Amino acid sequence: QVRLVESGGGLVQAGGSLDLSCAASGSVLRVYTWYYYRQAPGQQRELVAQITSDQVTNYQDSVKGRFTISRDNVMHIVYLRMNSLKPEDTAVYYCSGDVQAIAREDYRTYWGQGTQVTVSS
Repeated sequence: QVRLVESGGGLVQAGGSLDLSCAASGSVLRVYTWYYYRQAPGQQRELVAQITSDQVTNYQDSVKGRFTISRDNVMHIVYLRMNSLKPEDTAVYYCSGDVQAIAREDYRTYWGQGTQVTVSS
């Protein structure tokens, strides 16, 4: 069984910083691509950032230069560093990972439980 457990988030003033992390546990052989999504109230879930197993990153335009995604391939953890936060960054943030479990040849996409990020103006 594979689980993604998120930590971090909280309340911060505009201009501040927050760190999110997400760890894959259980029968994890490897994580291919990690993703962070967010969903604001009344909005669709949107991709914020992703990082491949080769450390190739991609960001939504609105967070470029402010957010940094990174990963630990040994511990199966992904990090999202969020700087210069704006009120419009307020959302529930979800991590997701394409995980290959032990004794399997394919991968499945798993999701974390979500963590609230609130940026006050």
